[in-house]
Amino acid sequence: MTDVTLSNEEIARYSRHLILPEFGMAAQRKLKQGSVLLIGTGGLGSPLALYLAAAGVGHIGLVDFDVVDESNLQRQIVHGTATIGVAKTESAKRRLLDLNPHIEISTFETQITSANAIELMQPFDVIVDGTDNFPTRYLTNDASVMLGKPNVYGSIFRFEGQATVFSPKDGGPCYRCLYPEPPPPGLVPSCAEGGVLGVLPGVIGGIQANEAIKLLAGIGETLVGRLLLYDALSMRFRELKLRRDPKCPVCGENPTVTELIDYEQFCGIVPEVTTLSNQYEITPKELAALMDSAERPYLLDVRNPYEVEIAAIPGTDKLIPVDQLPERLSELDSAREMVIYCRSGARSGRAVELLKGAGFRKVKNLVGGVLRWSDDIDPTMPKY
Repeated sequence: MTDVTLSNEEIARYSRHLILPEFGMAAQRKLKQGSVLLIGTGGLGSPLALYLAAAGVGHIGLVDFDVVDESNLQRQIVHGTATIGVAKTESAKRRLLDLNPHIEISTFETQITSANAIELMQPFDVIVDGTDNFPTRYLTNDASVMLGKPNVYGSIFRFEGQATVFSPKDGGPCYRCLYPEPPPPGLVPSCAEGGVLGVLPGVIGGIQANEAIKLLAGIGETLVGRLLLYDALSMRFRELKLRRDPKCPVCGENPTVTELIDYEQFCGIVPEVTTLSNQYEITPKELAALMDSAERPYLLDVRNPYEVEIAAIPGTDKLIPVDQLPERLSELDSAREMVIYCRSGARSGRAVELLKGAGFRKVKNLVGGVLRWSDDIDPTMPKY
């Protein structure tokens, strides 16, 4: 890289960096020369992008294919009410350039896949994983290892988070050394199902930004070989030592994964098409027509109790969280017509499959759950 200079405006902007003896002009110039590809501009990506931009990272790439939704704003602080419905990459770009007009922002409004990952990641010095799903985490890891680039990792759920830097070229492990295989599909709920404390991604995303800045500036000790665990409820940090697995299929001594694979298949995720036949499904409009008739079905809610406080379909007969359903089948009458619902139709779909396996035949899944009920039947019902 050719050496770069800082303008008088940049010197004034970054002056609090420049007067740090451990940082100074040299580190700030490295930041200006440096580049980061941020995969995801949601919960983790929001604070990450803000701090990387504010710090003066010269080129930031943003990868996301989602649009801003009102439910994002509790934690995704790079976005705002004015950009609801706007592509997240564009929303973030507007905010980041307002924060710091001296940097370059590249947007990639696309889903990162095995077909485009190498091309997207190749031009950048550091890869930052701000994603929330296993296929993308494994893809990001494998592509980073193959390109020899550090992967600044973070994840969050409910009140807990973790962060590290995966960089086998620096002697540390990769993501697959820590998690060789993904958990079974459906075992780990998403943040949409399990929730997340709004400030949690700020803490973890800030740690990731700190690590990316140190990597680019060449200062300090990074989290390579260390996994930082954070519990927001108890306000405690813990640290675990991580070691590279010599048998790792990606970064080990004899790697067996030498090209990017089908990560949805690897993680056991099938396209989001229900496996239930039409006879086991019912739409909100069809259910509403039956609720006041002699054919009114038994209505079973399989969400968690605290979700009922937010919204529930009037006339619900029973609440049994889906995880408790196998032990509480005796509370249900297999002879009755039954409609099962949840927030979006995913958990209730699993419940219908479980009940079918237990001999229930008169069961149907409410397509779209309470979210679609709000859209089609009762717009006053809040969404969450």
